[in-house]
Amino acid sequence: MTDAAFKVSLIFPNGDKYEGECRKSESGELVRSGTGKHTSASGIIYIGEWQEDKMLGKGTLQFPSGAVYEGEFKDNAYNGSGTYTFPDGSMYKGQFYNDRLEGEGTFTDTQGLKWTGDFHGEAALGLKLLHNL
Repeated sequence: MTDAAFKVSLIFPNGDKYEGECRKSESGELVRSGTGKHTSASGIIYIGEWQEDKMLGKGTLQFPSGAVYEGEFKDNAYNGSGTYTFPDGSMYKGQFYNDRLEGEGTFTDTQGLKWTGDFHGEAALGLKLLHNL
């Protein structure tokens, strides 16, 4: 990949749009690399870091449902520390692995109650309710 980044504004055949930094790959292809905003034809918006056409680093992914993920990405997936806000306003803040809640985290429900513990996808055994004293 060449080191020279340049700003582009692209529209893909499927209607997706990208505005941000690109580089030329070893094969001469134009790939998203650096920071940029990708808007899918279905209304999903990613604003953040790219490397070799993949979401990698810090970014924000917004869904038409109102759900939002803000945090670390690797290979186009939530990986590392992040916050996922569900459409109903509930929120999980903690660790992710391959788009799944994985590891230490805190879930805040729609009533503002905070539950903390070890999350494993949809399972979260042994959660503890945090009390505000």
